[in-house]
Amino acid sequence: MSDQPWLVVIDPQVIFADPSSDWAAPRFFEIVDPVRSLAEHFGDRVVLTRWVPPAEKVGSWVPYFEQWSFADKPADDPLFDLVPAAAALGARHTVDEPTFGKWGEQLRSITGPTPHLVLTGVATDCCVISTALPAIDGGATVTVVSDACAGSDDTNHRRALDAMGLYEPQLWVRTTAEVLGG
Repeated sequence: MSDQPWLVVIDPQVIFADPSSDWAAPRFFEIVDPVRSLAEHFGDRVVLTRWVPPAEKVGSWVPYFEQWSFADKPADDPLFDLVPAAAALGARHTVDEPTFGKWGEQLRSITGPTPHLVLTGVATDCCVISTALPAIDGGATVTVVSDACAGSDDTNHRRALDAMGLYEPQLWVRTTAEVLGG
């Protein structure tokens, strides 16, 4: 495992920020400042991710996109753009994945196979937890920053944090102040 952690900002995209979106995270804009502070601290060790629809819908993705047809658009649709605050972070790395979890070959090629990942972003109860659990299964150490993540609602956010808290010492739930040493 590398001794230098990586900040991974999961899916800071219009589809999760726009209040009119069916997938809006109600507290999305409350995590902008904590994420910005963390990104300043991590410097060039910041990765942004984007969820994009799979080009070919197979298996369980077929009924999923029948239910959520508004999101069945090309990957370059503005709905999947990074929000301006995320683009302004100036991250050197962006990973696009057609999966909820972002722990895959692209992210491993940037961070190494057993990194320390510090996860922020949306939604705590979907893409964050779906990234955290496969990462620890692969040998990564994960810190989820509770106040730099937003869920689909407050209850689901708390449930996801509580579930991830069961995975210590592979996965830690911490606040921005704790991560920054404050």
